[in-house]
Amino acid sequence: MEQSSQPYRAGFACFVGRPNAGKSTLTNAIIGSKIAITSNRPQTTRHVVRGILHREDSQLILIDTPGLHKPKTLLGERLNDQVRQTWNEVDVVGFCIPANEKLGPGDRFIAREIAALSAKVVAVVTKIDLVDTKRVAEQLMAVSEMAEFADIVPVSAVSGTQLDTLVEVLSKHLPESPQLYPDDMISDEPERVMIAELIREAALEGVRDELPHSIAVVIEDIEEEETEEGPRTKIYAEIYVERQSQKAIVIGKAGARMRVVGTRARKEISKLIDSRVYLDLHVRVAKDWQRNPKYLQRLGF
Repeated sequence: MEQSSQPYRAGFACFVGRPNAGKSTLTNAIIGSKIAITSNRPQTTRHVVRGILHREDSQLILIDTPGLHKPKTLLGERLNDQVRQTWNEVDVVGFCIPANEKLGPGDRFIAREIAALSAKVVAVVTKIDLVDTKRVAEQLMAVSEMAEFADIVPVSAVSGTQLDTLVEVLSKHLPESPQLYPDDMISDEPERVMIAELIREAALEGVRDELPHSIAVVIEDIEEEETEEGPRTKIYAEIYVERQSQKAIVIGKAGARMRVVGTRARKEISKLIDSRVYLDLHVRVAKDWQRNPKYLQRLGF
């Protein structure tokens, strides 16, 4: 068998951008599995998640970061710190810019912030499935004039357009290195964190505008049990909100929304851990937790 003349490459890449630029959806599409939670609400991502893509000539480890934004709370400040720390630890940065929105002050701010990084910066024009080719061309031109990038790649995570090209581009900027993770590993995120994130995603779906982005989830306990139908995983979780009125929204009339949240989360968790799942959910109020250092520590931030 003929050996490839290309050196093996392995390293870390992260997607950055303002909130709701398509970073988590892109991460999931490239890895081919639900690693990062997604939502049509901005600032969904709160944890840095590593997804690992195994290729014949490279191993691309993707880090999904929260969107950089103007912080209004202590939580917001800590998330921004997390983003900046990640930037300085990766080999390649994918700067996500939606094709369906004009460049704004937030994009230019991030471009200035990452200009001094030692990592290669690739501009990724996302959501090209939402606009026509003329608009894509205009956005590519605007991006190229905003700053100097190692490459500029237009993609759609939803349709899969140009995903292979993006992976090739990111991989070529990785350092020569032996494999960093085993072949069967697609994430090094702790299972409890991933379960909590799936519950939070389900709780975020369909909430009305009066519910701010203030939901957090803590896994209290996980037990394995035998039932007549076979083994089952019992998960006890607390959903935290900041006010009593938000608790009512999450639970819904006569518990209707909560049942939907439980059904959605149970389905995704079952796929994640490959087991039947019993989910015990409770909603708690932690007043202004996003501003309280003690609550932030308790909730994992």
